Amino acid sequence: MSNRLPDNFLWGGATAANQCEGAYLEGGKGLSIADVEMGSQAGVRREIHDEIHPDSYYPSHEAIDFYHHYKEDIRLFAEMGFKCYRMSIAWTRIFPNGDDEEPNEEGLAFYDRVFDELHKYGIEPVVTLHHYEMPLHLVKKYGSWRSRQLVDFAVRYAKAVFERYKDKVKYWLTFNEINALVVSPRPWHQAGIIYREDENEADVKLQAAHHQLLASALTVKAGHEINPDFRIGCMLIYHVSYPRTCRPEDQIISREKTLPQFYFGDVQVRGYYSNVCRQYQEMCGGHVQMEPGDEEILRQGTVDFIGFSYYFSTAESADPTAEVVGNVAKGGRNPYLQITKWGWQIDPLGLRTALDQLYDRYQVPLFIVENGMGAIDTVEEDGSIHDSYRIQYLREHISAMKDAVLIDHVDLMGYCPWGCIDLVSAGTGEMRKRYGFIYVDKDDEGNGTLKRSRKDSFYWYKKVIASGGEDLSD
Repeated sequence: MSNRLPDNFLWGGATAANQCEGAYLEGGKGLSIADVEMGSQAGVRREIHDEIHPDSYYPSHEAIDFYHHYKEDIRLFAEMGFKCYRMSIAWTRIFPNGDDEEPNEEGLAFYDRVFDELHKYGIEPVVTLHHYEMPLHLVKKYGSWRSRQLVDFAVRYAKAVFERYKDKVKYWLTFNEINALVVSPRPWHQAGIIYREDENEADVKLQAAHHQLLASALTVKAGHEINPDFRIGCMLIYHVSYPRTCRPEDQIISREKTLPQFYFGDVQVRGYYSNVCRQYQEMCGGHVQMEPGDEEILRQGTVDFIGFSYYFSTAESADPTAEVVGNVAKGGRNPYLQITKWGWQIDPLGLRTALDQLYDRYQVPLFIVENGMGAIDTVEEDGSIHDSYRIQYLREHISAMKDAVLIDHVDLMGYCPWGCIDLVSAGTGEMRKRYGFIYVDKDDEGNGTLKRSRKDSFYWYKKVIASGGEDLSD
């Protein structure tokens, strides 16, 4: 049996507009929810403002300035041999307020230039429509995804970019980590929502989720009508939950931990609210208000594939005193696994398990669109960056991924490690938490030259791609 992945396998890397583009008001762009989040400094949590404060530091405003460096960055991606590049379109570059009647031509033209540059090197764009950067105006005027009006605005935005790029982009994702809306206790990043004291949080998040699911379904339907060759997927946070022990109660807790993942997967792939969805609604203590025709919309707008992020696994226990680790999707500590500085458990075999679970359940193609390890990198006196820890992490995860494809017969489209170039952390606003193969000279306070440098992992990943994943050696 060959140890190579298929020639059409999409090797690449992933970023998001609000974490790399910068130029936050350039080219007619409006403010997004990311643009009013301060950076985290000295362990202080990020603050969210309702407008720009002149004396505050907002990491998204410059980020790594991909807006002006995209040619250099894409050239480096091509040097590594990327077959695809997963990126997002900033909604506020196309519709600055979100509810505008007409799109912003300068924003559309920017992404034309990016896509043309990618195609120059034979790199396929994989484009996310909503990646933690919805227009701030929609939050202030409509209450964000609480309002059903946002469905119409999101579909208008999707149709505009589908029409514009119908001959330049084939692969699309609707909402990045759509289940973050219900997993996170403060779903600002994903949906621009801060709960009010006078409302039932469960009702709000389930109704907002329903509106996003409707928007996703209508987006898929519109995309297929505009170009039947489009392949449009959903995107989930996915982490594997093990029972902490063989205690039966731990098995029940472990299953319940998966419900927020399958809640969105079932609707977007199967086209209806399943028994799992009903159970999750009851567990939350919330309700979904359906309108006539909603069920038909969901049935007609099922996705072509599942994209997902995988970073770590958890071990769930019925013991309320068990240690909890992780980030947005927190869970129990597993004593058999190493843990990163940011509390993420390193579990390469969990990626194989995730692939098996998703493919066994849904039987549609899968796409790993985020995977990686945040770490503090050191630049040596000669400018080199020796990130053997990153190489080890990726080697072990790619090996597990290959076993899922070659042994378990999982239909996998591609692999895009997160933050293929250093960028701003979504959760903390830091730069020191680095994922990339390419180092960007910038610190947590916004200082630096923005110079790009190749890390050891850059050359290693280039070799991995060239060998079809066969050569994983140092």
